[in-house]
Amino acid sequence: MVAADLVAQLTQLAQAAEPAGLLPARQQMALSLGWHIVLACFGVAFPAMIFVMHLRGIRRDDPVALGLAKRWAKVSAVLFAIGAVSGTVLSFEMGLLWPGLMGTYGDVLGLPFAFEGLAFFLEAIFLGIYLYGWGRMPPRQHVLMVLPMAVTGVVGTYCVLAVNAWMNVPTGFRIVDGQVTDVEPWAVLFNQHAFLQFAHMWVAAYMVAGFTIAGVYAVGMLRGRRDEHHRLGFLVPFVFASIAAVAQPFVGHVLGAGLDERQPAKLAAFELAETTESPSPLRIGGVLVDGEVRYALDIPYLGSLIAMNSPSEPVPGLDEIPEADRPPVNLTHWAFQTMVGIGSLLMLSSVAFWVLRRRGRDLLESRLFLRFAAAGGPLAVLAMEAGWIATEVGRQPWIVYGVMRTPEAVGDYTSRLWWLLGTTSLVYAAMTVGAVVVLRSMARRWRAGEAELPSPYGPESRLWDTETAEERR
Repeated sequence: MVAADLVAQLTQLAQAAEPAGLLPARQQMALSLGWHIVLACFGVAFPAMIFVMHLRGIRRDDPVALGLAKRWAKVSAVLFAIGAVSGTVLSFEMGLLWPGLMGTYGDVLGLPFAFEGLAFFLEAIFLGIYLYGWGRMPPRQHVLMVLPMAVTGVVGTYCVLAVNAWMNVPTGFRIVDGQVTDVEPWAVLFNQHAFLQFAHMWVAAYMVAGFTIAGVYAVGMLRGRRDEHHRLGFLVPFVFASIAAVAQPFVGHVLGAGLDERQPAKLAAFELAETTESPSPLRIGGVLVDGEVRYALDIPYLGSLIAMNSPSEPVPGLDEIPEADRPPVNLTHWAFQTMVGIGSLLMLSSVAFWVLRRRGRDLLESRLFLRFAAAGGPLAVLAMEAGWIATEVGRQPWIVYGVMRTPEAVGDYTSRLWWLLGTTSLVYAAMTVGAVVVLRSMARRWRAGEAELPSPYGPESRLWDTETAEERR
């Protein structure tokens, strides 16, 4: 019943009255964003982990840490190269799929997209300097090349999130006689909601990258590789992921404050509130069928307490929302609960790991924990994707909330969009296979003892690699 109703909610997005190109445009955008956002997480979070590992190697003269930093940098380069392809695709898709949006609000969104492109190119420059700086730059100067990578990755991501925040809470313009006027680009870039939405995604990026990288080393330990290389390779990213997992519920709660005023339909779908109740229960599971909630576990008062910061204030119900302005309720509700459920599980497991470690029990010796840690990366990705589904589907039927409906933004090239979706699916599948093949090949060669993987070009190494620890200092 639940699966069938979710399918019904998906088909709600493709009603006959909507433009024929809307469904393929939505599917294309979902595929592109859902695929690219995983790589974007590594662009945001990986440089900080590389920096910490490299700095540890220099300060402690630790060859294991330096070796890990060097390997991670090469992995980061592979992911960056693939992300450049998918990011370029997204740049073209904004105008191709949504000409109504970009044609009307291009002046509003131009500045954030321009800064995002600039940040991307700067990140590529410093990544190249860092990669080819090994053995060619003084170590203390070399490690600093990671910092611009980290900053530009954050700036680029913030700019994209500022656009999405504007779509949820539009500001910085006026509409006069149907025309967009008095555009304030800086108000769009630095709107208050952008900072909160960026913070939520920034923390999620550390969860995705941290748990995924730690999971790789957890798999290695499950296969008997219990050396310092694997332990350190697990612990550093797991520290980042643990801090992010503990912080995320608080960041998400702050972001959700005031949602009843900004987007009451989205909040009602999150909470599966078919009517306005005082106090509102926390509804776990359940589906909305013919206006009635079924198969849900209700916990009294908690809905009002969590969503409204009050023991009695009601969550606005769907009965207060015109039917034409309601999102696909069940899909939004289940996506939101998937995000919250997985996030809570990862938070609790992280806290348990560090509490037990402090008490003298090393869970890295537990195969059960290592199996869970190996699944941590995919779980974090699933939680992040579910969160974006909840955000974007929950905003429907608006592409710019309260200003422009999604059908108004789509172009009229139905057959071409289906061909584009098919082609893009094949390209992304090929890139996924290619990335897996390349990364597995690199891992096999590293395990075989190849410390230096050949590069297609680059200057000859100088003598920095042979300096003693005293000379480095």
